[in-house]
Amino acid sequence: MVRESSVVAAVLARMPDWIRTDLSAKDARIRSRAEEALTARLAFALNGTEPGAESPE
Repeated sequence: MVRESSVVAAVLARMPDWIRTDLSAKDARIRSRAEEALTARLAFALNGTEPGAESPE
């Protein structure tokens, strides 16, 4: 649990400004895009992979 907390904290610290801004948008489409981007960043970080990295076969 400690590892996950530190990973989440690191992702949030590196979160781009556009995600921060769009998370508070009134437009649901914009907010949803930011939520999806943040979710993907968290998933990649927790799995120890980078976005766009090829998965080993």
